[in-house]
Amino acid sequence: MTDSPTGPDRAMPEPPFPEGVAYGPRRTDALGTAYRPFRYFSADGLVLAGRDHGPGDPALTPLLCLPGLTRNSRDFEPVAARFAPARRVVSLDLRGRGASEASPDGSGYDPMTEAADVIAGLDRLGIDRAAFLGTSRGGIVTMVVSVLRPERVAAAILNDIGARIEIDGLIRIRNYLAGAGSNGPADWPAAVQATKAAVGLAFPDLDAAAWDRFARRIWRDRGGRPVIDYDPAVARSLDALTPDMPPIDLGGPFAGLAGKPVMTIRGELSNILSAATVTDMAARHPGMVTVTVPRQGHAPLLEDAPTLDAIAAFLDGLPD
Repeated sequence: MTDSPTGPDRAMPEPPFPEGVAYGPRRTDALGTAYRPFRYFSADGLVLAGRDHGPGDPALTPLLCLPGLTRNSRDFEPVAARFAPARRVVSLDLRGRGASEASPDGSGYDPMTEAADVIAGLDRLGIDRAAFLGTSRGGIVTMVVSVLRPERVAAAILNDIGARIEIDGLIRIRNYLAGAGSNGPADWPAAVQATKAAVGLAFPDLDAAAWDRFARRIWRDRGGRPVIDYDPAVARSLDALTPDMPPIDLGGPFAGLAGKPVMTIRGELSNILSAATVTDMAARHPGMVTVTVPRQGHAPLLEDAPTLDAIAAFLDGLPD
């Protein structure tokens, strides 16, 4: 991530690192929702970032949003528009994505390290427990946090991720990330076309405005030109995948959510989370709420009214 806000050649600080959180001035996102950007140090000295749509009603459990493998906090702008400012909504950029600093040696892009980053973020923000909304990789991190620090997870919403991951879907993600390149499209119309070429089959009903929103959440604007918004090293975890590998078993981390309210959202066209896996998860976790988003694949965009209504009903049912 060559233009990290902290600078590509920033000298790494020496421990012990400051334990507070630094807030920037209030801003509005692309949908007009107010937030304050913030930064804090990870345990290994990276500057990590997020958005705080606070303060919200202190009687309501905060909603913590964690994005997918190469995605960022912009993905949750529709969620923030729906639930903030009544409820505190916080979205994080995992290390090496969005406004968070990249690892100088490409290390630490794994769910255990990212879970530790998230726990540190909760500590810095003064959030004892939250309802977690995790898309794809963010859902894996959610499950890991629930294993490591179960008291921090009041409830979990897993967006197109669960107890088993289909290999063919991961290989498809790897292939389109490889095609993204390091420089990005020449302009924003080209970025929209590149996004449609990569994931158009998973979202057949999006109109032109929706594709433009989608592209602007994936790519970052640098002087009018779209560029990738993640450290390319993030995607290297997919390099070793082969089509003959069995599905990835996440039954252990999923078991960490036992006894907690859980909602699983699946895209009808998903090639990552199968309908059979969701059925199995529901059998393992009685009371799990399941939602299928029609005509969307991996991962549902969380901007349509029925899906947001379902999330609202789930959150309203929590024992705040």
